[in-house]
Amino acid sequence: MRIAVTGATGYIGGRLVTKLLDEGHEVVCLARNPAKLAARPWHDAVEVRRADVLDRASLDAALAGCEAAYYLVHSMGSSTDFEDADRTAAEHFAAAAEHAGLRRIVYLGGLGSEDDQLSPHLSSRHEVGRVLASGATPVTELRAAVIIGSGSVSFEMLRYLTEVLPMMVTPSWVQTRCQPIAIRDVLSYLVAVLEDDDTSHIYEIGGPDVLTYAEMMQAYAEVAGLPRRLLIRVPVLTPRLSSLWIGLVTPLPSGVARPLVDSLRNEVVVRDDATLRRFDVDPIPFRMAVELALARSSALDVETRWSDASTSPAQPFAGDPEWAGGTLFVDRQTVETSAERDDLYWAFARIGGSVGYYVHNWAWRLRGLLDSLVGGVGLRRGRRHPELVALHDTIDFWRVAAVEPGTRLQLSAEMKLPGDAWLEWNIDESDAGRRLVQTAYFRPRGLFGRLYWYAMLPFHVFIFRQMAERIAGAAASRAPTTA
Repeated sequence: MRIAVTGATGYIGGRLVTKLLDEGHEVVCLARNPAKLAARPWHDAVEVRRADVLDRASLDAALAGCEAAYYLVHSMGSSTDFEDADRTAAEHFAAAAEHAGLRRIVYLGGLGSEDDQLSPHLSSRHEVGRVLASGATPVTELRAAVIIGSGSVSFEMLRYLTEVLPMMVTPSWVQTRCQPIAIRDVLSYLVAVLEDDDTSHIYEIGGPDVLTYAEMMQAYAEVAGLPRRLLIRVPVLTPRLSSLWIGLVTPLPSGVARPLVDSLRNEVVVRDDATLRRFDVDPIPFRMAVELALARSSALDVETRWSDASTSPAQPFAGDPEWAGGTLFVDRQTVETSAERDDLYWAFARIGGSVGYYVHNWAWRLRGLLDSLVGGVGLRRGRRHPELVALHDTIDFWRVAAVEPGTRLQLSAEMKLPGDAWLEWNIDESDAGRRLVQTAYFRPRGLFGRLYWYAMLPFHVFIFRQMAERIAGAAASRAPTTA
């Protein structure tokens, strides 16, 4: 089946494309800026068409020849009046779908009872479903609450609030019940409904656990190995104040956080279990979803992020970007050099052990002693070989996490730290010459991890720059080897 996917540059759409291709479908990705899809691993396996849901004419051309479409766009955070923008976009899409003769639209909306006074965000999600269904094309609507997955907006908000704040003064919304669902289960449902005979239906989807936001925070802390969080409930924190605070301590802008916080006052649980009975999907528990999301994040294997569809700086590493509130701190040093590539690799590959760290070895020995005093491995492990390195080798309190002989070495820290750390060297070749690129990465764990990074910044200024320069100097002065 030829299927159009809107929102392919976004968090869910980007992952859904992979699932649809695996099922053997032809996929047409609709994007306002097709260039954003150029780096996706599936780019060459799909057809990309330029389209803007606020431009009706572009939709008519983009949906031509398609049999079904996924509607996964949302204006929240990108429009001052997201409700009006989403309403207009849905009207355009419903008309374009009818014009193209689509057999079905699949739409992912939000849970929430129509009997409640829904927040503007949830009310808009329901309205979009009604507008789409008002056209001639049958619409299958899935309604979900909090989606848990590496890079999802709900997971990032939960993660940062829990990690950064060991104690939190909380508003009443943290006691509202919701039914979180793992991203893998959302994708399974989205694919399953495509073959459903009932083309016009609303399905409520959720995981097996019904939890308050406070319970989700405590569960996250337990899974992440953090101490239990102290939550002090007060009735005076408004959604506006909450969103400003979330904007301060998480990567979510206040414009995104405000509608989400507003929605947390509504109970969002599955009231109709027809979805479970109709489809062969067995949703995983909340804790397992968190474990999988954290494992993905720790492995720097986040396939898509909530921010992918918006404008943001390029990511410096295959994980959290620099602008994300400090999830991954980066210190990068580059040194222009005339040294030969093999000599550069030799210089950084022999680091540690009897050679030491090229600068202020006394400070590194002191760091090793302190690590030993708190039960860490210290510097006592040394090196297996004075110059050669292999994957998983130990070097003092490091372990070789990645190695490309002649090009790259990445060490993963195994000392006691309030977070995870890596030290990496790469050799960069360009028309301008050769450069040694040395990068230190640190992913903090909780508030103490962030305080640790900032406390160490003065030492980084004196040590890391000199280290990179002396490695390049050692390479340049290396005596030529003879055959």
